Amino acid sequence: MKICITAKGNTLDAQVEERFGRAPYFIFADEDGSLIEEVANANTNATGGVGPKSVQVIIDHDASTLITGQMGGNAQTALESAGIAVYQYRDSGSVSDAIALFKEDKLKRIL
Repeated sequence: MKICITAKGNTLDAQVEERFGRAPYFIFADEDGSLIEEVANANTNATGGVGPKSVQVIIDHDASTLITGQMGGNAQTALESAGIAVYQYRDSGSVSDAIALFKEDKLKRIL
């Protein structure tokens, strides 16, 4: 399973970014919490449609699960259509912290 976590930086120690579509980075990790890759989000400063465009990044990197804080309706619809499970993380911790809580089944599933 490949997990995507929205982040403010490009490492597992980076703080989780609550915004989905405008997150500076998408961190892709396996279910054990090992880094697979980090992707800078080209949609961060786009003028519109960032939610669905960012969903396409998740799809292109074959992630089946997303951990983020919040998202707009268009992103939610696109994620749901793609069959991507979404879990909410609303703390100020790191990507590693979010993955640990996910593994412990302590995150709220929102999609």
